[in-house]
Amino acid sequence: MKLTSIVSIYTLFWVLSCFLVMPFGIRTHADVAGTADAQERVVGQVESAPVNFRPRLIALRAAVLALVLFSLHYLNYTRHWITAQAIAAALPMPTIGQ
Repeated sequence: MKLTSIVSIYTLFWVLSCFLVMPFGIRTHADVAGTADAQERVVGQVESAPVNFRPRLIALRAAVLALVLFSLHYLNYTRHWITAQAIAAALPMPTIGQ
């Protein structure tokens, strides 16, 4: 596998991982109402807007998850655990014209 393929596949896994880990740990204004973390909402702010949005933590979590996913992908690529033939054999092929 070429270096450019490795970088682009890892980047795809990282972007996907960002969206997967983003909701974890986020609290809204309704969640923190009456606690020490309570803050006033800005005029025009949506009620579901996060109080504690931390993009660096999300990027770090996404990097770790992307590394795990890419490692599994690369091991499958090199060791041929799941092949196209195995997937084709597991799925029934439709018949055309009958």
